[in-house]
Amino acid sequence: MSSPAAPPPPSPVLPPRRRRSIAGPLVLIILGVIFLLGNMRVVSWQQLGDLFARFWPLLIILWGVIKLIEYQQAQKEGTRAPGIGGGGIFLLIVLILLGLAATQASHVNWRELGDQIDVDDGNFQLFGHPYNYDDQLTQAFPAGAGLRVTSDRGSVQVNTGNDDQIHVTVHKRVNADSQQEADKWNVQTKPQISVNGQTVTVNANTQGAGDHSIVTDLEITIPRKAAVTIASHRGDISVVGRDGDLELSGRGELTASDVNGNVSVNLRHGSSRISQITGDVSVQGAGDEVSLEEIKGTAHINGEFDSLKFAKISSPVIFKSARTDLEFARLDGDMDIDNGDLRANDLAGPFRLMTRSKDVRLTGVNGDVRVQNENGSIEVHMNKLGAVDVNNRNSEIELYLPDKAGFQIDARARGGEIESDFKEVKIESQDDNASATGTIGIGGPRLTLNNEHGTIAIRKGSAMVEIPPVPPVPAPKPPKVPHPGQVPEVTEN
Repeated sequence: MSSPAAPPPPSPVLPPRRRRSIAGPLVLIILGVIFLLGNMRVVSWQQLGDLFARFWPLLIILWGVIKLIEYQQAQKEGTRAPGIGGGGIFLLIVLILLGLAATQASHVNWRELGDQIDVDDGNFQLFGHPYNYDDQLTQAFPAGAGLRVTSDRGSVQVNTGNDDQIHVTVHKRVNADSQQEADKWNVQTKPQISVNGQTVTVNANTQGAGDHSIVTDLEITIPRKAAVTIASHRGDISVVGRDGDLELSGRGELTASDVNGNVSVNLRHGSSRISQITGDVSVQGAGDEVSLEEIKGTAHINGEFDSLKFAKISSPVIFKSARTDLEFARLDGDMDIDNGDLRANDLAGPFRLMTRSKDVRLTGVNGDVRVQNENGSIEVHMNKLGAVDVNNRNSEIELYLPDKAGFQIDARARGGEIESDFKEVKIESQDDNASATGTIGIGGPRLTLNNEHGTIAIRKGSAMVEIPPVPPVPAPKPPKVPHPGQVPEVTEN
């Protein structure tokens, strides 16, 4: 008999297969839906950004709830709960970093930041599209009234009209995701004209749409005999033709011309150009360039500016900054001041300048002069001599005087030399120090020059060497063209 066959060995029991987690894919689906809503313009990108910055921790909470449910389900089935995995960890880290960045970004005042980095709202938009709108406003302008304009974003231009009305032309740029949205914000930001007593106010009303980007340019026409006050947060301002005082405040290019009255400018950033003013001019703040021309009243400039340009100012000019203190009586020529130079011609004293690290050159000076400088040269050309007091350090002093001038000189150079074109001046040198004294002619104004670690040169005005103009080089003559039929003669070298 044959023995019975042995039963087959039992098959090994495999552990239950671990399920994959749906937390990561679900979070990706939610993010994908959010971006889809933004692309379809169902919700604006700005709104989506605000919602994400505020509620992004809910995605992590949802992730954790799903993982907890999966863990409890695995316990019931006796299986292992799904883990997070390397991809899930990476996605979680990215989500946290994006959420923290969005939260911090939501706390930033982007308008203020745009001001600081000088971004033009009308030309730079991260989301949405620009939509343009035009409008016209007209109403009576009371006799003797003044104009006040307030604008948050956009230029303001004021011109002279021929009637007793105020005309306002509006050019508006609205940035939005759709035409419907832009139309809504356009209605909310209609410029407004109001009259309160003797003040007519034009409000650009760009804040009517909240934080949305609205730029409104205003062209205003009013009677010439009206004082004007304009306050703009950002945008160019231009006023031409006024019989009344003018006050401008803003950030941009502020321009005023042909004004029979006083002009006051508060510049936060940008430049200011002021010309043909019969009254006083006051400029304060900080900016790139300030230009004053044909000013009949006194000019006061106080602040930090990259450059200053003056021309034809009939009354005293006073300029004060952290580095320069300047004052003089009248300017018949022009003056340029920048970070490293001060150049002026045809000015009347008393002239007083205290500065540092500037090369100073004054020509055609009439009257008293007092200059204090260091780390920069001083060159003064006197036209009509007055008292002169010049002090410098670490650079040279050059003083040019009329050839037949009478004066008393007292000059001292420590660590330098003294030179003089006037033979009556007595110069003494000892070690590294030099001094010069004397009375020239019948005497006259006293000239005091002091320099430390630099030379002093006392020159006659005729000593200035002018470079003669270079005569023009004649153009070469064109070669002779042989007469027809004439054979040119052949020569050898």
